[in-house]
Amino acid sequence: MLARLQRFMVASIVLAALAWLAGVWALGHPWLAVAGSLFVLLGYTLVLGIEFVMLAFLHRDDPTPRASPWQLLRAWFGECIVAARVFGWRQPFRSRALPDVPGRPGVRGIVFVHGYLCNRGLWNPWLKRCAAVRQPCIAVSLEPVFSELDAYVQAVDRAVEKLERETGSAPLLVCHSMGGLVARAWLGSAADADSRVHHVFTIGTPHQGTWLAQLSRTDNARHMRQSCDWLCQLAQREPANRAANFTCFYGHADNIVIPPAAAILPGAASRHLCHTAHVAMAFHTEVISEVSRWLDADGSLSRAAD
Repeated sequence: MLARLQRFMVASIVLAALAWLAGVWALGHPWLAVAGSLFVLLGYTLVLGIEFVMLAFLHRDDPTPRASPWQLLRAWFGECIVAARVFGWRQPFRSRALPDVPGRPGVRGIVFVHGYLCNRGLWNPWLKRCAAVRQPCIAVSLEPVFSELDAYVQAVDRAVEKLERETGSAPLLVCHSMGGLVARAWLGSAADADSRVHHVFTIGTPHQGTWLAQLSRTDNARHMRQSCDWLCQLAQREPANRAANFTCFYGHADNIVIPPAAAILPGAASRHLCHTAHVAMAFHTEVISEVSRWLDADGSLSRAAD
């Protein structure tokens, strides 16, 4: 569903840019035609820019280091490139291009869980790495796109069960953004869930909610609002020692999790990613290296070709 929606959006933007270019050029204004078409194609970069400005103003007394203007500019530029690749190509057109890697006995697997407005195409660079070293993995797609977060629990459970059966080992969970909350919801859904996962990595997950979520009216976004009932109830159900099995990657240049410290789960290990924006965090070399270290292997995943 999301892939179709994003294909439609990409096609609409390209057609609108071409229509402006052809129409205004025909009127004898070539520079205006080119400028207008570029504005249509690159308008998303302005939206990202607004998010970074909001991050700078809303940081306030957050305990995380404050990003400098240069760091925010660097993160914005990197996110513009990554967003075009993810939302303009991988997710709309390549979400099924790379298959999951089948499990092998004795080789621990990975379950990849994406975030808001994403599908399994987000993980294509990871899937390519895993395929290169035959690393068992499953990348789920959370559907329906705008459902409540509890509706995604079964997708995670099926992926975990499949890798358990094929490998004989509890898998790692690697979760980006909203996916980390889905993982926590899954852990709270069954009494034996904690024993079925080796470790959980969350990357830019709004564990304490995010200010931006109040701007959306979708069901899953409502569950990511600061101090919302769903987040509070989730935290109340969790045993005190569960967070010890989490590693949370967060960053002071995360343009979605605002304030940045909201990406830290109390009691979990935390890793700060400098001058890296929200989507780009999913592909950070430090994240890849840390996941590789937990695979009970020789770290080959971190050395696999991009």
